Amino acid sequence: MRHIDSPGYRHEALFYRGDEEFLAGTVPLVRDTVAADAAVLVAVPRPRARALREALGRDGERVAFAEMEQLGRNPGRIIGAWRDFIREHGGGDAPPLGIGEPIWPERTEAELVECQRHETLLNLAFTPDTPWTLLCPYDAEQLAPEVLVGARRNHPHLVEGGATRRSEGYSRNIPGPEPLPEPAAETVDMRFGAGELVLVREFLAQRAAAAGFSRRRLDDLVLAVDELATNSLRYARGEGSLRTWRENGSLLVEIADSGHIADPLAGRDLPGPDEVGGRGLYLVNQLCDLVQLRSSPEGSVVRIHMHLD
Repeated sequence: MRHIDSPGYRHEALFYRGDEEFLAGTVPLVRDTVAADAAVLVAVPRPRARALREALGRDGERVAFAEMEQLGRNPGRIIGAWRDFIREHGGGDAPPLGIGEPIWPERTEAELVECQRHETLLNLAFTPDTPWTLLCPYDAEQLAPEVLVGARRNHPHLVEGGATRRSEGYSRNIPGPEPLPEPAAETVDMRFGAGELVLVREFLAQRAAAAGFSRRRLDDLVLAVDELATNSLRYARGEGSLRTWRENGSLLVEIADSGHIADPLAGRDLPGPDEVGGRGLYLVNQLCDLVQLRSSPEGSVVRIHMHLD
């Protein structure tokens, strides 16, 4: 009953080894929440979701499931989904429960970096007095040791071996503008300024078509880059630079400019009707398979990844 009795936001990491420990760390919590008539949303990889459904039996009928492979393909989408969940189900007599597993062994290096930034930002995305629990399972058998070290740093509470405790390594730091790695292949570059958005769209359409994108994926990529270039023209002295290259079966596009995006959560949730700006970055996160944003007073870089599938 640890989460039912919690007065505010709890962000916990569950370290498990095999299905038995995963279920031992999740099933009682889900059943307690269901018994209290509070909402549960589970977003984990498909094998874990199947195991949890089977273990819950009829209680599983009262649990909402989302495919993390789809929702979290780009980790920049996940915070918005959790906020939607709390907006819809928060405020009841018992706190809602989320179970989210955004990191699995097949993640690429770039995806792992963004997942870890996402986990850090989750500590900023909800006020401490928001009554709900988010449990983040980590496969301690399959994941690299440095990933588990990151989990201890990004989660205030840990669940391991059936015991819950505060994480001694927890740090509530805002992710910094660490530079992105240099492209692993030769790039094609262009600069753009006012009145040149058509040229940007044509340039990207040609590159995407040459890479073999379907029409729908090509349109998504061109729209995403158009949004980013528009932001550069609007907020960054009316100019920017673009480069694109192929890497690991994906087409990568990077937009750089002199603007500064101060909000570390920019683009991760749909702005409200009274908020100015932010919709472009939100749309980019919805369209792309991975979005990497780095910003400082010296300028901003947004790198988007689009897989060829």
